[in-house]
Amino acid sequence: MQAIILAAGMGKRLKELTQNNTKCMIKVNGVTLVERALRQLDSLNLKRIVIVEGYEGKKLIDYIQTLGIQTPIEFIDNPIYDKTNNIYSLALAKKELTEDDTLLLESDLIFEESVLKALVDDPRPTLALVDKYESWMDGTCIKISDDDSIEAFVPGKKFVFEDIPKYYKTVNIYKFSKDFCVTHYIPFLEAYEKALGENEYYEQVLRVITMLDNPEIKAKRLNGEKWYEIDDIQDLDIAESIFTLDPDDKVARLQSRYGGYWRYPKMLDFCYLVNPYFPPQKMMNEIKANFETLLTEYPSGMRVNSLLAAKNFVVHQENILVGNGAAELIKSLMSYLKGKVGFLRPTFDEYPNRYSKEQSVSFIPDNADYSYTADDLMDFFGDKNIDALVVVNPDNPSGNYIPKKDLIRLMDWAASKKINLVIDESFVDFAEEENSTIIEQDILDKYSNLYVMKSISKSYGVPGLRLGVLASGNTDAIAFMKKDVAIWNINSFGEFYMQIEEKYKKDYAAALVQIRAERARYQAELAKIKGIRVIPSQANYVMVELDRNISPKELLKTLLIKDNILIKELTTKTNGKNYLRLAVRNTDDNDFLLAALHRELD
Repeated sequence: MQAIILAAGMGKRLKELTQNNTKCMIKVNGVTLVERALRQLDSLNLKRIVIVEGYEGKKLIDYIQTLGIQTPIEFIDNPIYDKTNNIYSLALAKKELTEDDTLLLESDLIFEESVLKALVDDPRPTLALVDKYESWMDGTCIKISDDDSIEAFVPGKKFVFEDIPKYYKTVNIYKFSKDFCVTHYIPFLEAYEKALGENEYYEQVLRVITMLDNPEIKAKRLNGEKWYEIDDIQDLDIAESIFTLDPDDKVARLQSRYGGYWRYPKMLDFCYLVNPYFPPQKMMNEIKANFETLLTEYPSGMRVNSLLAAKNFVVHQENILVGNGAAELIKSLMSYLKGKVGFLRPTFDEYPNRYSKEQSVSFIPDNADYSYTADDLMDFFGDKNIDALVVVNPDNPSGNYIPKKDLIRLMDWAASKKINLVIDESFVDFAEEENSTIIEQDILDKYSNLYVMKSISKSYGVPGLRLGVLASGNTDAIAFMKKDVAIWNINSFGEFYMQIEEKYKKDYAAALVQIRAERARYQAELAKIKGIRVIPSQANYVMVELDRNISPKELLKTLLIKDNILIKELTTKTNGKNYLRLAVRNTDDNDFLLAALHRELD
């Protein structure tokens, strides 16, 4: 068996990174793509490796000759790389294709060794390596039958988004038998090139071949093996975090992204806190049906969006403000509030991070559950001369919950002491208590010192829309912040969501029942795992304490590397103590995490 690598392209989308080098000379974590691929091929005891080069070909040849690859390497030059596509590059290797069975791969890929092994070990002679389609993938897709026959090649122009569940993505690694090349591929390649020219793609030839009664080529499905195609600098950034060999570096790279994990194959994110049972499919279909309008039309300004929020939360327009996520409103509010501020620790750091130590007074509960009551807060902060107090309820990460009647006592206390009280109720809908919200007009009218923050992303499961609201009895403060943030801070999709949200109140109520039940089951199952102590939570996450001999950081790295699971360890929030925060996802996802924890800890 031999290998052929197509490496003639210019890689223009990588801009200055390929200004003086061909695409396969891009480095991922200090190793070029071509060196990585060659060393993996070198371990297969192939007869030879053929490389079709073009752009900056001499540099590529000179570099490869320094690598000490044991397998013989031959080069074929594509002198018109800038006028042709890969069908021409492969046609230059027609003779070589007829001389041996071939592994064909493109040079802009990074993959783990098991990817090639899956292809080589399969006894079937001619295979197209494929993976289940995910949103980060680009390029040719195929549909395959139960027996791995390729039913259709789907080029980008004919991609149907409704058919995504049926699609597989070609990895651009193939195994061609010599006979297949002689009887099928080369004759069709020559005919296709003659009819349509040299500025085409070799996958188009395969598309024609699959229309035959006996095309001979089958699909080989990957099963979790890692690979990535690098077309631009974002791809390169992601590939470096996927394929880094340093677990600490991998964790740091992923945590620094703060989201966007749909670009990571099959990753389960137990850090981000969201509602797994809302929105319903009907609501998503309604948004999809209006996609073109929402994409091409301007959203309304702040006044109209405040009206929508006022309608949804049944308060007056002058008492509520809509934000581009709660984070935008937190920034505006905390810059508005002056003086010394009281915080609970550990908590959501977006609040205390905006104040210096000199401006902050912190209350840390003196118990292993980090639990506290309204009376604990009033006792601690009663003589601290604070100007404002921030309470996240339920708190993050502990899940501690102060019942509504006790919150009202805290409001009375704060009003009597002229303390501005900020209550973040982003997770309150998940609490067992009915009607737990304090965004009510009567409450806002009574307490002009009260500010209530709510993240729509977390409660309603729409983090991509970036929506949050702030309600207050202080209408002057709300008016100030409406001028402080941008007039078009909400896009049309967020506005449309608020426009239709009221129609789905019953679905939302049903979703809350589901997540409460799943949280109870989840907590009970977590408690069965050796070395884990569960802290009761009223939120959509669970804080757990690990035994002293279990390192949260090491467990995080293990789950990420072995299972592609991302969890939140809390050593920095709890002064080095062994705590985790685990999001409540749907039952299947939660069971996957539970199984991984049992394996590592039992």
